[in-house]
Amino acid sequence: MLIDAERSTLLVVDLQEKMVPALADGATVVANARWLIGVARKVGVPVAGVAQYPQGLGPLVPEIAELLAADAVAAKTRFSCVAAGCLAGLPGAERAQFVLAGAETHVCVLQSALELVEDGKEVFVVADAVGSRRAFDRDVALWRMREEGVRIVTREMVAFEWLGEAGTALFRDVNREFLR
Repeated sequence: MLIDAERSTLLVVDLQEKMVPALADGATVVANARWLIGVARKVGVPVAGVAQYPQGLGPLVPEIAELLAADAVAAKTRFSCVAAGCLAGLPGAERAQFVLAGAETHVCVLQSALELVEDGKEVFVVADAVGSRRAFDRDVALWRMREEGVRIVTREMVAFEWLGEAGTALFRDVNREFLR
């Protein structure tokens, strides 16, 4: 199944000030999530963010926060966005497909992804835009999610599936800004 721009939303999970420095290759995770947000905005895909216990872990990192409207971000204390009940009211919450980026892969991303699948959503986790403190935890989480019905993709897979075809003004615009 392909990721459809008309049916999907991008959910950025817990890329927060005190979390990102602890991630293995955190700077790359943030850069790739930022890139995905840019592509999503160009193609008209809603973008939402969540922050785990912001009193302790701080707000979303500025590179991400500056791209999201204040009403597009929800705070939570439960690891799963679904269990926290924080998705209602966020942009794209009603859509059938969720594309996930963020941290930590083996905790909040995994629990959110598995519960979204249980809720009947089609879930895609962007392997090059998720991270954990330890690479092994990230890798095992990706393996487990795949085993449980979550599709594991890359940021370029997402972008090209959202676009669907070349030769359009939108493709040229996205290609010029993001794909070169």
